[in-house]
Amino acid sequence: MSVSVLSPSRLLGGVSGILQVTSLLILLLLLIKAAQLYLHRQWLLKALQQFPCPPSHWLFGHIQEFQHDQELQRIQERVKTFPSACPYWIWGGKVRVQLYDPDYMKVILGRSDPKSHGSYRFLAPWIGYGLLLLNGQTWFQHRRMLTPAFHYDILKPYVGLMADSVRVMLDKWEELLGQDSPLEVFQHVSLMTLDTIMKCAFSHQGSIQVDRPSDPTEEGSTTEGGGAGEDQEEEALGFSGHPPLGQRAPGLPRPCWCSGWTCFRNHLDQMPYTTMCIKEALRLYPPVPGIGRELSTPVTFPDGRSLPKGIMVFLSIYGLHHNPKVWPNPEVFDPSRFAPGSAQHSHAFLPFSGGSRNCIGKQFAMNELKVATALTLLRFELLPDPTRIPIPMARLVLKSKNGIHLHLRRLPNPCEDRDQL
Repeated sequence: MSVSVLSPSRLLGGVSGILQVTSLLILLLLLIKAAQLYLHRQWLLKALQQFPCPPSHWLFGHIQEFQHDQELQRIQERVKTFPSACPYWIWGGKVRVQLYDPDYMKVILGRSDPKSHGSYRFLAPWIGYGLLLLNGQTWFQHRRMLTPAFHYDILKPYVGLMADSVRVMLDKWEELLGQDSPLEVFQHVSLMTLDTIMKCAFSHQGSIQVDRPSDPTEEGSTTEGGGAGEDQEEEALGFSGHPPLGQRAPGLPRPCWCSGWTCFRNHLDQMPYTTMCIKEALRLYPPVPGIGRELSTPVTFPDGRSLPKGIMVFLSIYGLHHNPKVWPNPEVFDPSRFAPGSAQHSHAFLPFSGGSRNCIGKQFAMNELKVATALTLLRFELLPDPTRIPIPMARLVLKSKNGIHLHLRRLPNPCEDRDQL
């Protein structure tokens, strides 16, 4: 009797043959992909042979060195060991070249290379394609349209709104002064800056700080601080190495803070020492640790070393600001670096990036920093909690791993003293 074509043995034989052919195709594709990765890695090694770096694993790269939030410490080590630039292998077939020399970064910032899509594409669903993510002619048109809105004179009327938001935050702090534990200020400052943006950009009439219910874990607790957004104010007020703030110079009267922003609304550009302290804090703790670019054309640096098209570069602002060849004793908080008439190192101070794609809101941010710092130091003396020194860590923005914990002491209001006389 003949075997039917639909018999189980024939079917199993056909399936087995299909599986064998599929396995061979998959194996062939894997071999082709492995060959491509190998050739690409060899091309990268040849392209980067002028740029030494620590030994890396052929598959995992340097990723193991940057675990446990040690990226900032590793960057500082590389700045001291490898001059100007150093490759960082993300994995075996992907690398980015970290730049932390002012002359190197000036070359890149003077070009029109697009931002690295790998670092920013996950932001698109959240914020859409605006100035941060756009490139090319579309970005230029949007930037040119928005630039007049950030003119210095246009921003002056916003100072009052900024002061209102700061005053709400300071009033909340006064209510919490009775607690023995230090105050964790990260969430408070975050809400204050959000409040300011809502009022200035969207004409919001209420107050985010007042409308939002209080969370006990955010007010003087031992819970680690955290949350969306990153603000520069806490950098100027609470990181390690900073001297106590809020102490007035001897012989100078303390201004009355009850009159609010009218005390200094026309004098934001006449606060030299406050500006020096803010700039030095931004140097030590830049809001954005770095910026990614993908080279659209080959580039040659001042010392003759070059990189080909397609290489990713990372402009390490944190590394630049902690470069001992540019800033003597870079870990020391020294506002005199930015004293009027001193060497400003403007080419090596990039808290708001540089070149044509610098932060369009940098003047707005500086105004907000001055207003918040001035009003805060008129009402409180701030001291860090020695048991919980902030630990900076690099994310999309620089933030503290364990929050910003401060001891507050209310200062006397001269207006009250005058009333008692």
